[in-house]
Amino acid sequence: MDNSEQKYIRKRVWKGKLHSILFYLFRVMPINKRKIVFCCIEGTTGYTCNPKYIAEEMIRRNINYRLVWLVNDTSKEFPPQIKVVHNTLWNRAYELTTSAIWVDNSRKQLEVRKRKGQFYMQTWHAKLGFKPTGLDRGESFSRIAYLVSKHDSDIVDFWLSNSDWYDKMLPTGSLYEGKPLRVSSPRCDILINGRKTATKKIRKKFNLSENVKIIMYAPTFRGGSQGTNRSLKNENEYIADYANLVNALEKKFGGKWYIFLRNHPQLTVRHIEVKSENSDRVIDVSKIDDMYELLAGCNAFLTDYSSAAFDALVMKIPIFLYAADYKEYESERGNLLWNIRELPFPLAETNEELKEKIENFEEQKYQKELEKFMLETGMVEDGHGSRDVVDFICNKIIIGKKDD
Repeated sequence: MDNSEQKYIRKRVWKGKLHSILFYLFRVMPINKRKIVFCCIEGTTGYTCNPKYIAEEMIRRNINYRLVWLVNDTSKEFPPQIKVVHNTLWNRAYELTTSAIWVDNSRKQLEVRKRKGQFYMQTWHAKLGFKPTGLDRGESFSRIAYLVSKHDSDIVDFWLSNSDWYDKMLPTGSLYEGKPLRVSSPRCDILINGRKTATKKIRKKFNLSENVKIIMYAPTFRGGSQGTNRSLKNENEYIADYANLVNALEKKFGGKWYIFLRNHPQLTVRHIEVKSENSDRVIDVSKIDDMYELLAGCNAFLTDYSSAAFDALVMKIPIFLYAADYKEYESERGNLLWNIRELPFPLAETNEELKEKIENFEEQKYQKELEKFMLETGMVEDGHGSRDVVDFICNKIIIGKKDD
């Protein structure tokens, strides 16, 4: 560790301690045992991911709880039943310190302090995934990333898991030593139960005819490690050729195809654009908060290393991988968690190879490989994740407080 990194870490740690004073000051206020605070990706995204679908289920049941959402951009759309709060340090400290339950899908900051009698549910934003995280990154896991991860994991009470595989990954990948809460992923409920509605809804939204087919393309991002340097690399040299992709899909599956381009949130929040050719077949959907409302209406999925591939598989749609920098990516990020050549998803490293993989796609073989993969990982996605999580909150957390 060089001097610059040591100085950076000291600065982050002292900043966290200084900001934590607010969390202690607000302890003069009682905990509101009927309040839940939600947040996604440190407030950078809106009403989305697992927290959204947990909140939706609570609203549907009309549960007598005050729902608060911390978000950086308060102009984003939320249901009227949710109190939207600007995610400033002051507001964050007040809302978290005075709430009974926290629901998040990413790390809490170093400043955050939890009180006795509060419960923190970590839903995370990826279960099965390609990229190593935590200690599984080896030397590329920076000291500051370790400190932030350890701080957060130590205060988590319930960590959601959808598989045997993820259970085993939690101690090293997330530094979580507690018992996982085994449920289906709330955000995947719509991929199982809401496909018919989503199919019509998204075509109407984008003025597409009902019989067109859509592939969602969700490339990830390079660089942006959790160390002192948060720079992001130029993505464009790693992006699939859109015309080639559309032509191959239409030749293999028939019909008219469109591409929903879904850039990674790390790029969108920084206003970094991935190439989007001047084509009426490519629709950039990166700024729509909830990816899963869109994915539920798609007919195929393409990515390089996005964990969303493991969510899309519950739809049993064709999933392809285009990883032009496979070897380079592993050398920088660390060995991937899978030998991606052995996954059910056809892998291509060039545009010509992607064309061949699509045109030679075998449906029956693919479906058998998906079933085998789910059995081997102990993966369970039954479309009832939101229901089961809210049942848990009501029966295991709320029930003990109703008479207080």
